[in-house]
Amino acid sequence: MTVFPKDFLWGGAVAAHQFEGGWQADGKGVSIADVMTAGDNKTARRITSGVLPGENYPNHDAIDFYHHYHEDVALFAELGLNCFRTSIAWSRIFPNGDETEPNEAGLKFYDDLFDDLLAHHIEPVITLSHFEMPYHLVTEYGGWRNRKLIDFFVRFATVVFKRYKDKVKYWMTFNEINNQVGMMNEWALFTNSGLVIKDGENTEQVMFQAAHYEAVASALAVQIGHQINPHFEIGCMVAMGPTYAATPNPNDVMKAERAMQTNYYLADVQVKGKYPAFLKRYFERQQFNLDMTLEDEDILRAGTVDYIGFSYYASHVTQATADEPADFMTMGKNPEVKNTTLKQSAWGWEIDPVGLRYALNWFSDRYDLPLFIVENGLGAFDQVEDGKIYDDYRIDYLRQHIEQMKLAVDIDGVQLMGYTPWGFIDLVSAGTGQMDKRYGVIYVDKNDAGEGTLARSKKDSFAWYQHVIETNGADLD
Repeated sequence: MTVFPKDFLWGGAVAAHQFEGGWQADGKGVSIADVMTAGDNKTARRITSGVLPGENYPNHDAIDFYHHYHEDVALFAELGLNCFRTSIAWSRIFPNGDETEPNEAGLKFYDDLFDDLLAHHIEPVITLSHFEMPYHLVTEYGGWRNRKLIDFFVRFATVVFKRYKDKVKYWMTFNEINNQVGMMNEWALFTNSGLVIKDGENTEQVMFQAAHYEAVASALAVQIGHQINPHFEIGCMVAMGPTYAATPNPNDVMKAERAMQTNYYLADVQVKGKYPAFLKRYFERQQFNLDMTLEDEDILRAGTVDYIGFSYYASHVTQATADEPADFMTMGKNPEVKNTTLKQSAWGWEIDPVGLRYALNWFSDRYDLPLFIVENGLGAFDQVEDGKIYDDYRIDYLRQHIEQMKLAVDIDGVQLMGYTPWGFIDLVSAGTGQMDKRYGVIYVDKNDAGEGTLARSKKDSFAWYQHVIETNGADLD
């Protein structure tokens, strides 16, 4: 007996810049992902000033879904997906981001893709901005530090909402909009908001300002989307990694609580339509003097989302320091404590299935909205043996997390819409730029060096996930 509703969305998740390739095809412009070099689990990706000769930019070709989508969608249908989460590459539609007229060839590509998906009874689940904003908006306007980007984003959202109003029901505005808050590092600031911090700037102030403009843009898009098609379901998308206290010491508990409040304040803004009180006080103490208008407040209240989409990969542990400030705010510098009760992935991420149930309950209690797990998965080094990939470790990971989903729905009463494991077809890692960091149940013959035939093949986990979908999650063996 299954605990999931009959219309539960079983799918897989990707992002345009990580699997489409075709980085200059049919008039596409340069995106911020196109100026990020390859890295690995020990070497960080670099952000270059434009596309430079001699550098390795893995997103340029990725797995070339742009030219393989028809046969790939047929494979997705064989897997049994009833939904498919991807993004619309902003720079395919507006190559520079600030044009007044869209690129028809880019719009046509997504028309064809969505038609193909729907012909196979697969619902598109579409993110508007997934770490791939046009690079021109960085060089010309400074990224999301500039209020002008609100208008550019709203124009983009309006065009695609109108174009696909009868093809796409499920939308999300900004992918993992809160990464920049929890990480506060070069990669997150650039991929989230196209920010390059200048000498003498207050990083927090610039980040909070950019995030505010994004929240306003999201709220405007929600309002416009609902006007275009009242049946649209438009959600936010946040990165969820619960933070636990290292000890029962009340200071550690308070530190973990403040980390949760801070990391998910953008969910507060997008769901409740207002900023939390503790953060407004923080802005005052720091004298940030952010550009937040009364009109912005009205927009945020009127443009709240219909559901919460979120990613879940790992949990975290923190503790207070001896000189902890009274507000427990140490942005980007919260101490990380290793959780000795959990195993880690090859990239040092804690494997914590129960943390997913905790996250579902936390969101449910705080917001009382439908929830959608739109990313979850295990990055691993897969080995090909006699043409096969025996990935029992991935099956175990997914099984344990789905078991916790079932408990959250059946025991805790959580409203869960669906589940789309991340990178269900191998793709370029956003964090490291690797192909060898594999999440998929579908193997793609390409390695970190860019070598391979791009041939697709099924891992052991393909048949397992196919059966899970067939039984609507009732049989996880």
